[in-house]
Amino acid sequence: MSTADQQRRAWLKAGALLPLAPATALASPASAMPARPAGTPQQVAADQAYWRKVAAQYDITNEVTMLDNAFWGAMSRPVLAAYQQHVAQVNRGNAFYGRTQFPPAFGAVRRRAAEALGVSPDEIVFTRGATEALQILISGYNQLRPGDVVLCADIDYDNMRTVMHWLTQRRGVEVVSIALPEPFTYQTVIDTYAQAMARHPKLKMMLLTHVNHRNGMVLPVAEISRMARERGIDTIVDTAHGFGQLEMRIPDLRADFVGINLHKWIGAPIGVGAVYIRRGRVRDIDPYLGEQEGDEIRTRVHTGTINFAAYLALPLALDLHEQVGVAYKQARLARLRHRWLDAVRDVPGLQLLASDDPRLSSAIASFRLRGRTSMADNVALARRLVTEHGIFTVERDGLAAGACVRATPSVFTSEAEVDRLSAALRKIAA
Repeated sequence: MSTADQQRRAWLKAGALLPLAPATALASPASAMPARPAGTPQQVAADQAYWRKVAAQYDITNEVTMLDNAFWGAMSRPVLAAYQQHVAQVNRGNAFYGRTQFPPAFGAVRRRAAEALGVSPDEIVFTRGATEALQILISGYNQLRPGDVVLCADIDYDNMRTVMHWLTQRRGVEVVSIALPEPFTYQTVIDTYAQAMARHPKLKMMLLTHVNHRNGMVLPVAEISRMARERGIDTIVDTAHGFGQLEMRIPDLRADFVGINLHKWIGAPIGVGAVYIRRGRVRDIDPYLGEQEGDEIRTRVHTGTINFAAYLALPLALDLHEQVGVAYKQARLARLRHRWLDAVRDVPGLQLLASDDPRLSSAIASFRLRGRTSMADNVALARRLVTEHGIFTVERDGLAAGACVRATPSVFTSEAEVDRLSAALRKIAA
């Protein structure tokens, strides 16, 4: 028997994990992002030299000016390199790696994600994205009885609205849908939800979208959740566009059930999300398709074989995200958003779906030509932007007031790029 075989048997007999190193060392987060300059978030947001260095960490197409960065967040070069190295590691180790070394590594990833989210590891379980997370929470919420009422809004994501309406078949409840005001203010948004709660005394559960994907409005989730809790109403929160973009942690939402995305604003590989259930509330969500009842949150999700490498790259993505700093990222995105919006506010033919109130503002903002509210109108508008001006945006439907076009910068977007958008809109709207 060779020395290697003897060592391998000794390891296995001891129940130890075999060393299975990747072919190359993973990128070091300490050297991956440029050092952030001193100053307040607003001062750093205006430092063009610093953001050019940040942008240099991303490999983004130059075929268009990319202003559809809310679909998913591009991985930085270090995260992409780590992901590729983990793919090679997993592929090389195969089932031997998957059964012996991946489980403890996955546990460490879970602990790192919980730390970033501001929760305990036993309060989260990974999913393949926020959609899967919210489908699990909405469909599994078992505190509903026939005759109860649940509520969603026009700003909520399409798939989540679909699942909410499916609760009529699954739980025998009435589904109420409300439309948020346009234009919106902080107080009118609060009032809209307060009035809905008052009108429906049997309301038991509400879906709240922290930052909606249509016009980018930041919903005052904590305040609405507080009002709901006082009335015995649970809230399920969709923070797919909130966590990572806004300076917040999950407990700040004051909700017991939250669906989270980690591949939008964190820059993890595609296919990484999470469910949060506050400790003590797990039994209020059904176990997944016959899984064992109990307080173990992982029995609420069963995705089968996951993309090992995507989750293994998550800690580096979180490290780099924190190296830039979420407050600085939020300030930079706000600066870019306000720059293009302020440049076209005086254009009479253009309708902006964006608030000046920083409490309601995110990186996402939308627009339409006045009176052009159909989906066809806005498909045509987005097509003109890309074919005539080389600017890639995306049309969005679902708002009660009509369709729109969404523009979203990222940390690698320059001020010159958002200036191209405002210049193009002035020409088109004229």
